Amino acid sequence: MAKNILIVDDAAFMRMMIKDILTKNGYNVVGEAENGAKAFEKFNELKPDLVLMDITMPEVDGIAALKMIMGADPTAKVIMCSAMGQQAMVIDAIHSGAKDFIVKPFQPARVLEAVQKVVG
Repeated sequence: MAKNILIVDDAAFMRMMIKDILTKNGYNVVGEAENGAKAFEKFNELKPDLVLMDITMPEVDGIAALKMIMGADPTAKVIMCSAMGQQAMVIDAIHSGAKDFIVKPFQPARVLEAVQKVVG
């Protein structure tokens, strides 16, 4: 069965890139969000198997959204995306429940490796 994935990034280009990698490899992208507040709404609405979420976003950042999602569903699976040099935020994300992280710029193989590790 195809895994349902929610992509969260404030950059439409990044969402498109991730969606392209995932759909070409048999994953089902059920939704997209451009900030943490929308991510939380979509998570509750769509109940995806996995959320791929950027750390740095306007309004509600990825760490805050991660905490909101984990608070609503402690079994949620979230992979954080970060730019180089955000190690402290990545560590915070892992402590807050993130299952893995991917560093931008994305390598398609690394995206798929992380997704497969978390949801199969």
